[in-house]
Parts: sequence; structure tokens; C-alpha cells
Amino acid sequence: MEEMEIRTLRYFLAAAREENMTRAADQLHVTQPTLSKALKALEDELGKKLFVRHSFSIALTEEGMLLRDRAEDLVSMADKIEKEFLSLDEVTGGELFLGLAESWQIRYLAREIRQLKNRYPGLTYHITSGDTEQVTEKLDRGLLDFAVLCETPDPRKYESLLFPEADIWGVVMPSDHPLTQKETISVDDLIGVPLFTSEQGWKHDLPRWCGEHLEKLRMEGSFRLSYNASMFVREGLGLQLTFAHLVDTSSESGLVFRPLSPPLETKLYLIWNRYQTLTPMAERFLQQVSSHFHS
Repeated sequence: MEEMEIRTLRYFLAAAREENMTRAADQLHVTQPTLSKALKALEDELGKKLFVRHSFSIALTEEGMLLRDRAEDLVSMADKIEKEFLSLDEVTGGELFLGLAESWQIRYLAREIRQLKNRYPGLTYHITSGDTEQVTEKLDRGLLDFAVLCETPDPRKYESLLFPEADIWGVVMPSDHPLTQKETISVDDLIGVPLFTSEQGWKHDLPRWCGEHLEKLRMEGSFRLSYNASMFVREGLGLQLTFAHLVDTSSESGLVFRPLSPPLETKLYLIWNRYQTLTPMAERFLQQVSSHFHS
């Protein structure tokens, strides 16, 4: 898009966010007639009505909601491109955009970023958390430099490095639960028990552990964040299947972790788009982690 078109999308997003033309114009430091004219031209160009105008407010139409989602991506991409070119001549700075799965091994990544930050004090980094679907979607759209996955990446699309260790699966339960008397938890122990885990873990990891016996288990609810699931466990609503070290199970927490039997492990991968040119800072980051991670 040309500069004028990106600027028009910024106008549109401000109006959508504020739901008021006057406030949006003030935020953008333009006059209200200028903003109204730009948005009317955008509606004419697209041939769709984007706003429903009320006396003192505006609301997005269905078409406006669709454009908002697309415009946020386009503006983010424009900002990222601009910053990438600004960073080409910077010796001490640059930006990294990472999408991360939940794992205690993220500490390895944090350690590498700390060392890189020591070498390039102007480095800034932006972290998005999510499951495989969420982070790969942003990576595919060019909004991220790297992503961390808890499942084997598609080698046709991504280059990857393997984290130094694997994550161990287990059960988080209240400290007074009868199963705390066991050192490990088998699939038979969980039959009839309401369970919390992620959709990704239920579909891709747990079948590796219990095979066809998975149909005997009951998922009470799915969570993308382990901490939130642990709050439901604390209230006695069920048990949680998750990685070790993601939930506080110290003696003061009221929760206990027990590993699965037979053991279930999940490997963690740092990935990047095979066909995306890395920024100078992303290249430096990749050089940094390659000496400690495995290809």
C-alpha cells in the first residue's frame, strides 16, 4: 500500500477504537472534517459501509469489523518494515518479535536474549504468548521473527532449532487429593475424573501417552494458559494435565504435581519462516542461539 493508504487505515483504526469521531480526530491531531473525509473516501473505495453513525458515537458494521482485523495486521506490518530499515544502520539496537508457547524452557531463550542485550544495548523485544495455532498464524503473516512450538514443525515451511531439554507431563492436583499418595499417575487413575488441559495437548500429546484409552478420559475444560487452569484445580473442579514447572506447586501453594506413568515428554522448537528474510537483529539472535540449541 502507498503511504496515503496506510495513513487512512490508521485513521480508520483510531475511529474504530474510540467509537467517536471527535476523540479520534484529537488523538490523530487532525481536524474532524479531515478524518470524516478520509473515512468516507475509504468507504467509497471499498464499496462498503464501515460505520453506523449515531448522534454522539459510531459503531462498526460487520464489514468494518472485518476491515479492522485486516487493517491491524497491515499497519503492524508497515510499522515493522519501517523499524527494520531504521535498524539497518544501528550497531547497538534493533527489534525482535517472538511468539512463545508455555514452557519452563523459555528460560533458555531469556538467557540468550540477556546475552544479546549485553552486546546490543539498544535491543528491544516484543513477546506474544499462545499455542501453535496462534503463534504460527502470526509468523506466517510476517508479524513475528521467531516462534516457539510444543510440536514438530512443518519442515516445508519452517527452519527450526531444538531446545536443550524436553518438557515432562504430569498432573496438578489439590494437596489433599487421594492421588497425591502415588508417585506417578497412570491413565487408569484418571478415568472418571474431570480434567483440564489444552486443546493442543489433548489432540497431539496425550494420544501418544494413552492411545485409544484417551476416550475413557473426560476433559472438563480446555485452557491455553496453565495458570488459569490451576485456579480451577484449586477450587476443586478437576485435575490439570500440564508440563512440569508451569504451575506453582510449592508447599505453600496447596497444589501438588505428579508425573505421568509411563512418562510423557514433549520437545520444544524455535522456528522461523523458511522463506522470510530475517532482519539484522534477528540474524544476530539466531547466531546467538544456534551455538546452544540443536538443529
